[in-house]
Amino acid sequence: MNQAGVKHNTIKTHSLTDRLVIRRPDDWHVHLRDGDMLKSVVNYTARQFARAIVMPNLPSPITTAKAAEEYRARIVKAVASDIDFQPLMTCYLTDAIDANEVALGFDKGIFSACKLYPANATTNSSHGVTDIKKIYPVLEVMQRIGMPLLVHGEVTDSDIDIFDREAVFIERTMSKITANFPALKVVFEHITTADAVAFVEESGPLVGATITPHHLDFNRNAMFQGGIKPHYYCLPVAKREVHRLALRRAVTSGSAKFFLGTDSAPHTVGAKESACGCAGIFNAPYALESYVQVFEEEGKLENFEAFASENGPKFYGLPMNSEHIVLERQDTNVPSDMDAAGAQVIPYRANEVLRWQFKGPEATVA
Repeated sequence: MNQAGVKHNTIKTHSLTDRLVIRRPDDWHVHLRDGDMLKSVVNYTARQFARAIVMPNLPSPITTAKAAEEYRARIVKAVASDIDFQPLMTCYLTDAIDANEVALGFDKGIFSACKLYPANATTNSSHGVTDIKKIYPVLEVMQRIGMPLLVHGEVTDSDIDIFDREAVFIERTMSKITANFPALKVVFEHITTADAVAFVEESGPLVGATITPHHLDFNRNAMFQGGIKPHYYCLPVAKREVHRLALRRAVTSGSAKFFLGTDSAPHTVGAKESACGCAGIFNAPYALESYVQVFEEEGKLENFEAFASENGPKFYGLPMNSEHIVLERQDTNVPSDMDAAGAQVIPYRANEVLRWQFKGPEATVA
């Protein structure tokens, strides 16, 4: 998979930095799947990130504290014994979600947040919310107890162009959520447009956003140059170049409102390369290398640690990690494919050479 459709900015400065030591980062949005796929992919995330917000959109969505506890136990069991990793569990909101169950799970430290999927917006979202007003009682409880709301921000109306669905969601839904629940913490997840950047920047301190490495790297042309390229297909779909540039400006700006969330979402090659290919990009294996390359290209390496390691914990009200990790300027050859769950998955940036390499915890680096 080459970088068709990518229009990298001209590198503004050539940094002399060959080695970065930063506080160990966290991933504030990841899909770890379940079963054999979970066992195959979880350690790509765990080796880099101390914590990760785990998405609840399994085929049977995580809607109870008990289900979240059981899923967390499966994740922990799949993590290599020499890796310290904390999965942070989320509750999948439905039209009929029990506000008491949500509050109980948060009070017990089982749920870290609730996830809003508009019904049929993305993978395993058929149980999602059909009308935002149906969950207003739950949002009122979440606001009262300080529980964050994580939002997949797209409308799903068939008459709305897919490239406009995020912008329309802001107008129709997101603006109403923040107006009606001004004390609710809201994460606008995997934003893809200049509209979303502006909305987050203009909102108060309780509104933040995650941004993926792939939305920083390519625009919508990548899916169509030289034929259909299913491994560039994700939801929200990549947008025009003007939006990609707005995202790059946001993440490298130093603003505390934006933080790392890979939205890594593995699918087998067969599931991607099919008549109805699945949405999702598996970027976990080389997530940090991909992100730091963006900051280097923008001449903003000095802002990378805040984006990757500080802004997220501050927003969630969690302590920052005390451990540090090392990235070195060294070529990383991304393989063409990887084994997972008895099949092949295509990693993001397959067959490319990245300019940085994750070396692991600082103490283990000579």
